[in-house]
Amino acid sequence: MENKIKKSWQPKKTPIQKEILAGITGFFAISYIIIVNPIILTDAGIPANLSVFATIFSSLIMGIWADAPIIITPGMGINAFFTYTLVVGMNLTWEQAVAISIISSFLYMVVAFTPISEYLAQKIPQNLKIGITAGIGMFLVVLGLEKAGIVKSGGSRSLLAMGNLLTPEVILSLLGIMLTLILFLRRVPGDFIIGIIVISILGNIIGVKGSNVPNIRLTEISKYSEIVAQGDFGQLFTLKFLIAIFSMTMILVFESMGILEGLLPVKSQFKKAFQASSIAAFLSGFLGTSPTVAAAESASGIQSGGRRGAMAITSGLLFLAAIFLIPLLSFIPESAIAPVIIITGAIMMQQLRFVKFADFSEWFPTFLILVLIPLTSSISTGLAFGFIVYPICKLVVGNYRDVSKVMYALSLLFLIQLVCESIIG
Repeated sequence: MENKIKKSWQPKKTPIQKEILAGITGFFAISYIIIVNPIILTDAGIPANLSVFATIFSSLIMGIWADAPIIITPGMGINAFFTYTLVVGMNLTWEQAVAISIISSFLYMVVAFTPISEYLAQKIPQNLKIGITAGIGMFLVVLGLEKAGIVKSGGSRSLLAMGNLLTPEVILSLLGIMLTLILFLRRVPGDFIIGIIVISILGNIIGVKGSNVPNIRLTEISKYSEIVAQGDFGQLFTLKFLIAIFSMTMILVFESMGILEGLLPVKSQFKKAFQASSIAAFLSGFLGTSPTVAAAESASGIQSGGRRGAMAITSGLLFLAAIFLIPLLSFIPESAIAPVIIITGAIMMQQLRFVKFADFSEWFPTFLILVLIPLTSSISTGLAFGFIVYPICKLVVGNYRDVSKVMYALSLLFLIQLVCESIIG
């Protein structure tokens, strides 16, 4: 069964034009991070006009080191942990949070550059891997629906509620979904890019543009050194620091492992991709931003045909070009990006067809990962609950021998992580 999955993701002899188109698609799908990440880090005390450069500079490593179609950016979720848990919640300075990030990323590198990483990946049950892929897909679907305006926060009455379908933004999004779906089903080359371009043009004609971008000028780069290598390690051996380091390390290692296991076209790319991700995370602390991770939105580029590092390099070059072209992002409405994200998420969720639904001890842990990733907007939280419950289910039905010692150890580590996050949160 697994061989059938791999066979459909052959990476060789991919035309360079296809890789470039995939890189462009992936860039547009994740380009919002250029705006959103600096805004979040502002709440930690890092000026947006400076952290935007750190956000951009951390995006080339994957394609060069790993030759894998994965885009690396500061992670949504880990940047919130950095800002709202470490700085706001624990009353740390952003310099101290950077120090925690650097140490956690170094420990991540130790795992990535030793046999530990592949050993862990091999010991994760197949159903949990499928749950990770489908859970990330569900997360993308929810993200895309929110960007489209089709769903919104339900406030005190419910988690989500229907958006106003009569607004120009939502009508444009629905049109974009139909157009992109038709192009995808007809297998039109460059389907996602064509959809983005057409809907962006229509959006600007009817007055629907992108988000307001920060007032960032290229001349600000002269001040960028103010946030470079500013980690404060003075409180390194305090209990608060050690708990924070453990939690961030668990998030980085297993969120990255989960994303890569879920997205990589060929599993042989995992080792180097995991290493590249760890290097980027380590360097991001010195660059002055929260840790980087593999972007789930890479899936949109992979679905467009990306199989090698050329996709990631193309996306990275577009991030560098964005230094000069940030104001142009305002011409790409979220209604143009949402259809790509929604369809990509739906494609990833197709992996659920390989789940052993008849065995509830296999399905329920997978189910927890599937629903908790989108509901908590945290891949690591979904992983934690799934990994904790899996050995419990196997023990209850008497199949404890089916669980490796590594899975028991991971279950305990994830339980400790959740307790630590509750303490520091």
